[in-house]
Amino acid sequence: MPCPPEVLELINRFASYRSKYTATDYNETQLRNEFLNPFFEALGWDVYNKAGISELYKDVIHEYMVKIIEESVS
Repeated sequence: MPCPPEVLELINRFASYRSKYTATDYNETQLRNEFLNPFFEALGWDVYNKAGISELYKDVIHEYMVKIIEESVS
């Protein structure tokens, strides 16, 4: 299977703006929206459940962000 053109476009965009996408202020949600979701869509996944199927059969189940609070141990 050849690489879908959408995936090549994502690769080129990342390469062009690598410093932006690897900066510490670039977060997980941005990564998911700009790269991961389009990547999986290019591979044929129904990322946004456009088919309207049951939760049990979705291709992707979005999870909520988990915040971890660091505590200093003395």
